[in-house]
Amino acid sequence: MKIALLMENSQAGKNPVVLNELNTVAEPLGHQVFNVGMESEADHHLTYVHLGIMASILINAKAVDFVIAGCGTGQGALMSLNLHPGVYCGYCFDPSDAFLFNQINNGNALALAFAKGFGWGAELNLKYMFEKALTGERGAGYPIERRAPQVQNAGILAEVKAAVLKSDYLETLASIDQSLVKTAVQGERFQSCLFENSQDQAVTDYVKHLLAD
Repeated sequence: MKIALLMENSQAGKNPVVLNELNTVAEPLGHQVFNVGMESEADHHLTYVHLGIMASILINAKAVDFVIAGCGTGQGALMSLNLHPGVYCGYCFDPSDAFLFNQINNGNALALAFAKGFGWGAELNLKYMFEKALTGERGAGYPIERRAPQVQNAGILAEVKAAVLKSDYLETLASIDQSLVKTAVQGERFQSCLFENSQDQAVTDYVKHLLAD
């Protein structure tokens, strides 16, 4: 599985800690991590609004399978990611959140709080959240006897989101303020992840055209 880590300006200084814990869990499982958001406060400026755009491009281009994002509380990132087609983001504050999201909702993104509650033992909480988010049978249900209705409801949610967001993905991307999109895709690590792993040439071409303007 390919996993993108997206961090914005307010918590960029914590990127090395978050990335280390994610790699500690992901690499032994055979997953590949792409650190495509801000890696320090000196990196190009991103807000949680940009994170949603970045996540949507990577997910819709099938460049990554899963996104881990966040901000101070995690709430802004949650709302931003869930605005976009194809992105199903859950909120994660502790390991049980990650486990239940994996088992019940089986989405493709998580929003974490990197300031609220980020105190003593924060790196341990991150590690355990990543373990629960990245292991086990996705969509297995919890409790297991609730699997059938949970799977059904997840499918219904996807249908409702598709109905609400009727436009083609590229039309959706084009309808966003292009200065926001251009800022979101400026990072070299983001571009490398997208261009090397994208399975949708139209999305790749769109981003390349935008960057060339």
